[in-house]
Amino acid sequence: MGTPPPPPPPPDDRGPFPWSGPPPGQGHGGGGPPRTGLGGRWRRLFAGILDIIIVGVISSPFTYQSFTTVWDTGKDIFVRVPVQHTFLAALIGFLYYWLLTAFWNGQTLGKKLFGLRVVDRGWGRVGVGQAALRELVAWVLYATCCLGWVNLAFILFTKDKQAVHDIAAGTLVVDT
Repeated sequence: MGTPPPPPPPPDDRGPFPWSGPPPGQGHGGGGPPRTGLGGRWRRLFAGILDIIIVGVISSPFTYQSFTTVWDTGKDIFVRVPVQHTFLAALIGFLYYWLLTAFWNGQTLGKKLFGLRVVDRGWGRVGVGQAALRELVAWVLYATCCLGWVNLAFILFTKDKQAVHDIAAGTLVVDT
């Protein structure tokens, strides 16, 4: 005869996913709002579209095109070259996402409207540096040809619905 099987583990009150309920040891009276799960992909998409529109409206005065004069050595004349002022627009966008995520309960205006927020992997508040890393990775990927789409596609194929920038920063987008 052999040894008896080990006793079953104690019941887990955290729901079907470890992140969908209170952290271990807190029970359901953990003091915070009940956790309902990861943010839906469609709501994330629409929140993102709304945020892009908001950033576009805010930064539109800075995306104007002007001209500068440079010396064309091939023609031996000064020529006018169009210059688009996109650095300021990109900076405004970065600041919008970073500051709101870091200082406004992990929410941009779009996420707030669609009932989403960014949290760290332990469901705690996102730190300032963590939010900055999240947005820096996202902006680098978006600025690199086609990698912004790869970044977003990760949401479809990872069990935690994380984009690359979420994985890099250790964050989740969850329901509020």
